[in-house]
Amino acid sequence: MTSPAAPARRVPEAVHRRRWAILGVLMLSLLIVVLDNSILNVAIKTISTPAPTGLGATQSQLEWAINAYTLVFAGLLFTAGLLGDRLGRKKVLVGGLVVFGLGSALAAFSGSPAELIGFRAVMGLGAAFVMPATLAVLMNVFERDEQPKAIGIWAGGVGLAIAIGPITGGLLLDHFWWGSVFLINVPIVVLAVALMLWLVPDSRDPKPGRIDPVGVVLSVAGLVLLVYGIIKGGQLADFTDPAVLASIGGGLAVLAAFVVVEKRSDHPSIDIAYFRNRVFSAAIVAIALVFFALMGVTFFAVFYTQSVRGYSPLETGLLMLPLAAAQMIFAPRARLLVDRFGNKATTTAGLVVLAAMLAAFATLDGDTPIWVLEVVFFLMGAGMAHVMTPVSVVIMQALPREKAGSASALSNTFRQVGGALGIAVLGSVLSTAYRNGIEDKLGLLPPGVRHAAGESIEATLAVADRLGARGEPLAAAADDAFLHAMHVTALWGAGVAMVGAVVVAVFLPGRPPASEGDREEQEMVSAAD
Repeated sequence: MTSPAAPARRVPEAVHRRRWAILGVLMLSLLIVVLDNSILNVAIKTISTPAPTGLGATQSQLEWAINAYTLVFAGLLFTAGLLGDRLGRKKVLVGGLVVFGLGSALAAFSGSPAELIGFRAVMGLGAAFVMPATLAVLMNVFERDEQPKAIGIWAGGVGLAIAIGPITGGLLLDHFWWGSVFLINVPIVVLAVALMLWLVPDSRDPKPGRIDPVGVVLSVAGLVLLVYGIIKGGQLADFTDPAVLASIGGGLAVLAAFVVVEKRSDHPSIDIAYFRNRVFSAAIVAIALVFFALMGVTFFAVFYTQSVRGYSPLETGLLMLPLAAAQMIFAPRARLLVDRFGNKATTTAGLVVLAAMLAAFATLDGDTPIWVLEVVFFLMGAGMAHVMTPVSVVIMQALPREKAGSASALSNTFRQVGGALGIAVLGSVLSTAYRNGIEDKLGLLPPGVRHAAGESIEATLAVADRLGARGEPLAAAADDAFLHAMHVTALWGAGVAMVGAVVVAVFLPGRPPASEGDREEQEMVSAAD
């Protein structure tokens, strides 16, 4: 009996030999895009300080400095993936990095909050072209059997960026001015571009067809309107506001028109038929729900550690290390559980663990031992790793290799929209619950101060601090109101994660079938017998 022939490589030998070095370059590019969001959170208080220390930005301006990036990023992700498939992923990736680096340098030297918001939007434009291209290039330099392992390492890189951001930000702010949190991106971009030009091969869809300008415009307009409405609703803590309803409704209507146009087009930007695949659709929904729950909870976790527990930004970053460590440990190994138990069991278990850890936040109070929070973060990261890696593999392998940019863009678009929804919706729940809890305690304050003091725990504590000894009861009441609001919000997040668990338990496949090579070998053994 002769052994079966090894499957022919689809990746050129020269590229195959340097595939792990290419993955390292892709992760460096991904690192700065993800890191930028987490690093800014640490600098918020400094930027809100009047000049010369900061820019004197208001709460609303700070929110837009964060959300301008998300808005442009989410709105253009899908279009960026399509352009990468057509023009070449390496070209798009290098161009995105250059724009991101330029935006970072300009943001570092912003002279006003309005300038910072504008330059953050430029950074979002560059990032939109970087993130989908990294995963699309990955799919084209690894053979199918190694893609799950590579995607696992790629997903672990996201966890690393989440942890490095607050720590790096804290260290920079201890020694330099607030703009350093943006300027740090520039040398990393220069290094990433140089390595990209040297190591990374270009790839594109060999049969991209004609460009679909109507589809592109509708997808950008729909996503921008939807995400803007979500952000505005979170800011106002009121999703019934006419402006919010008009924006979200308009976004959904434009996206519905996009679906109709794509179904009727003979050269669509995205083949809507992909969503008829229940496995693909379930994986997309799961990735959105995971980020909905995660982004909403990490948003209030920062306030819990800094405002209630009194930790510094750097200490908060260090406290989040277990979350990142768990992702880096388990994300590359999640494929081993998928091989043994299948996508359904692995991702369902991961989402159930994530839901349980989100619910665990409802048990935390002002003097809970800090090691309990560390265990919760570690298990949360482990649960995420066993969702993100298998689901990313399912999404990327559901579409042809030539459409890798579109698949990656779809995955990242739903991830970003899910995250924006999480911050907006769960942020709104947190804000409403906090205001209801603190309202009765604000009666002794002057009428003009009450509304502003009830906006957030930070606002209440600022007023209490100005009152001196008379403000101590108000500060204690603020802690109690925030803890209650955090408990309510955590249970909402846990409920969303459980919805995701039900979706993947119903629609994702069980154990993967034997590989083609295994089947051939089994058939040959049977014939020999």
